[in-house]
Amino acid sequence: MIGRRAKILLDAGVGAIAVGLLRAVKLTRRQRAANFAGAAMRKLGPLLPEHRVGRANLRAAFPEKSDAEIERILQGVWDNLGRVAAEFAHLDELHIAGVGPPASDDITYTPESADRYQRMINSSKPTLAFAAHLANWEVSAVGAKLLGANSAALYRRPNIRAIGDAVVKLRTPLIGQLIPTGLDAPVRLARLLQAGVHVGMLVDQHFGKGAEVIFFGRPCKANPLIALLARQTECAIRGTRVVRLPGGNHFRCEITDPIEPPRDADGRIDIKGTMQAITAVIEGWVREHPEQWLWLHRRWK
Repeated sequence: MIGRRAKILLDAGVGAIAVGLLRAVKLTRRQRAANFAGAAMRKLGPLLPEHRVGRANLRAAFPEKSDAEIERILQGVWDNLGRVAAEFAHLDELHIAGVGPPASDDITYTPESADRYQRMINSSKPTLAFAAHLANWEVSAVGAKLLGANSAALYRRPNIRAIGDAVVKLRTPLIGQLIPTGLDAPVRLARLLQAGVHVGMLVDQHFGKGAEVIFFGRPCKANPLIALLARQTECAIRGTRVVRLPGGNHFRCEITDPIEPPRDADGRIDIKGTMQAITAVIEGWVREHPEQWLWLHRRWK
């Protein structure tokens, strides 16, 4: 009983500190906060055990790269992660080029992606969108909402309640409905799709009971939920990604044309084949900007 009470008090204290830090960061100009956090993580990150995980992952994925090249990529990974943390408090300040009142163009789109977004938003049928932990992965969902998409996102709720409540309060107006991972998540997401809501989710982390796919030539497990929902609803599947532009404080958002999911002999969407097609798209993204992907988690187990 004492241990449980102590944990409740500890969680409350950590939550209060985290919320206080979030408010403090909000008082600092976004670019300045991001530059500071990026520089700090470039120094702190290599001292953490996750640095060794990232180094091992990169050596396996890019055996042709030298040790110096691997370390340069990791420096970029830590810089990006620090910026993401600082930018979280400022997501509501982002603007899209040519949308709304004149402001700094924090988010831009290629003409092709802008056209695809508009066709997606104007379509009578919703889209299932997949994303990866690239650049600031929150920006893609924020941009879609700013463009007028009726959207929802699957997310993993933080263990500490105060932090989770702060995350939901900040993100819901910017992204749309937030559906926490859990046993009822597939049903809730399917109902949203049936109601015409676009649904997005991150699909590039290890999922123990997932579909086996090949990523950088190595087998790993991918959460098959997006493919299962596509099989159930026949909604289009598109990929969305964010690219952090030179200077570190501006972004380019992109969306793909619908991918063509493989089908089985009965014409139903093949789950494993679809997850492999999605994983191949993500691998291409990561190869293009390896310093912007989250190499620090154990993607291969």
